[in-house]
Amino acid sequence: MRSRRLVLLQLGLAMIIPIIIYYWLQQLPFNHDTIKHSSFIYMIGMVALLAIIISVVIGVVAHQIRNIKVLFVSLAYASIGGMLILHGLSIPRLGAVSEQHFYLYAQLALVLSSCWLWLSSLSADHMLVRYLIKHRKKLMPISCAAMVVVGLVIWIAESNEGNVILFHDHTIRLTTLIILLLNTWTVYRHLITYMASRFSIQLAIVYSTGWLNTAQVVLATTSPNGIGWWVHHILLFLSMMVLMIVIVNEYSNNESLKDLVKQLYRADPDRWIQTYMTQSVSELVKKTEAKDAYTAGHNYRVTVYALKLGEEMGLSSSQLKSIAQGGLVHDVGKIFIPDYVLNKPGKLTDDERRLIEKHPLDGYNMCRQIGFMIEELAIIRSHHEKWNGTGYPDKLSGESIPLVARVTAIADVFDALTSSRSYRRAMSLEKAMSIINEESGEHFDPRCVEAWKKLIDEEKDFFEQMLSSHSKPSSATS
Repeated sequence: MRSRRLVLLQLGLAMIIPIIIYYWLQQLPFNHDTIKHSSFIYMIGMVALLAIIISVVIGVVAHQIRNIKVLFVSLAYASIGGMLILHGLSIPRLGAVSEQHFYLYAQLALVLSSCWLWLSSLSADHMLVRYLIKHRKKLMPISCAAMVVVGLVIWIAESNEGNVILFHDHTIRLTTLIILLLNTWTVYRHLITYMASRFSIQLAIVYSTGWLNTAQVVLATTSPNGIGWWVHHILLFLSMMVLMIVIVNEYSNNESLKDLVKQLYRADPDRWIQTYMTQSVSELVKKTEAKDAYTAGHNYRVTVYALKLGEEMGLSSSQLKSIAQGGLVHDVGKIFIPDYVLNKPGKLTDDERRLIEKHPLDGYNMCRQIGFMIEELAIIRSHHEKWNGTGYPDKLSGESIPLVARVTAIADVFDALTSSRSYRRAMSLEKAMSIINEESGEHFDPRCVEAWKKLIDEEKDFFEQMLSSHSKPSSATS
């Protein structure tokens, strides 16, 4: 694992080296004014096509892995692709193209993409992000329609008034300041998240956004027919390629990439889990289980049980997806608990118990920065809440506890009861069911308990096979 200093050094070099190369190229003794309009069209077309392809791939990934930050990244590159397409389409008809025309489309592309990337830096429970999550299916079509309208307005303005000055020097300075501020904040926030989670997508966004900043610096200091335009578009290309490489690497080592282009169905919980068990999620699960010596397989089994119960209760596809991902990392907050507390064989003190009871909130705070949707965050934060209001961390009661968390709570407790601990042997299925039934209306939602009992009766062989397949002790604090 790379140290913080090494990550910062590599990032700094990656941002500075292109600037050095750009200024070095400007000093070379050749004619910079050699870029023809046809060359521009080819260059713009290539970058625009790549931006569109990447935005589509990332958009599909974002939809299926339910990550709002990845969706915002998709919209950022759709903005770049859309504006560059409008730019390329307008060049042939303009003849003598003004400098303002070149700057206008380039700046709009960077402003729009910087705004979307800035949104990706906000936590998933931010008021604005929560609003956008509710309307996430409309974001791409609305964004594309808005770009078409902007393109038509520019087209009509230039046709009617000739060489309209739409971009002045002071406007370029203002947009440069806005872009640099937005992107610097985005880099800062994603870098902090990466240091905590080591999610590769976070680091990719850091590099991608950083190169957009560098591209803006080049744009603000070059002329439309200078070498800087080539450097600018190369930086856009690099910005997009780093994300494409990470996305392919992240989702090509399991079946999830193939599953992303298919509609998932409910029949196979294991298939749901494999779709969400990306490299990054797998690393979080491994970190959790490495910290807690008794939880090997716990996250997987809880997720399987919760998916089964969710199917029995007729939960929607969206809710089942949230259980598939949220269940896998529901105990991730345990990585912040000291080892001597987490693996203590005896009774916990009050202070140690308070440390244990922080893990849902710690896990929630980490995963809301990573971009998990609200439902997944609800599972992470609320799976230890109780129907009677005596749970933690928020002492929610009844139906104020999110349904996906109520479902996961039964799965979590069932696996704890049927797994061996340091101070007792695993309970039988019948004994565990007796305890869960007794806690109906106290710890658990009565409706969930009834569905759980029905599920056990219908698939008893499956549960007995699951219980016989694991004999390794599980956590006393799960």
